[in-house]
Amino acid sequence: MAAEAARVLEYPDDYYSSAVPVRETFDEPLEKFAESPTAQELLRQRQKAREAVAVNTARGVSMFAILGALVVGLLMIFAVLAQVNYNEVANETVRLKAQLSSLEEQKRRLEITFEGVIDMKEVERYARDVLGMSKPESEQEAIIQTVQRDTAEIVGSRSGDGTLRGFGSFISSLAEYFKR
Repeated sequence: MAAEAARVLEYPDDYYSSAVPVRETFDEPLEKFAESPTAQELLRQRQKAREAVAVNTARGVSMFAILGALVVGLLMIFAVLAQVNYNEVANETVRLKAQLSSLEEQKRRLEITFEGVIDMKEVERYARDVLGMSKPESEQEAIIQTVQRDTAEIVGSRSGDGTLRGFGSFISSLAEYFKR
């Protein structure tokens, strides 16, 4: 094919001064394309491709892939077992909560029954008749006058001289006893 072949482009005259050619013509004929392969050659090419694929797949599977699949399988089994265990615990919790509420209701009923059983008149009768007790009369009541004021002492507090009193003094006396 000659590189210098002239091409002739025809432009329309009435196409508003467009530079778009209407058609393109060549002086020389185009070369023929190479002939397509025969059916026998196509079959041989396909057979070679299949053999290459078979060789690539026959090499085997990576040990890392097998190990990874085993780890994933084990993790899935552990996840299923954990879910089963969680469901069992949740069911047990629901059962125990129901039992707790029934026991609380039973306790409330027993307290109501107990409060209804105690009769103050019956207690007074028992104290008077069985134990021989009686209510104090007005002449039995007396007010006792004391010279000193009532005081309270807090255990473990420090006295005015800085020593521990109460439980602290007890501990210190034990320590002195065992030092001897």
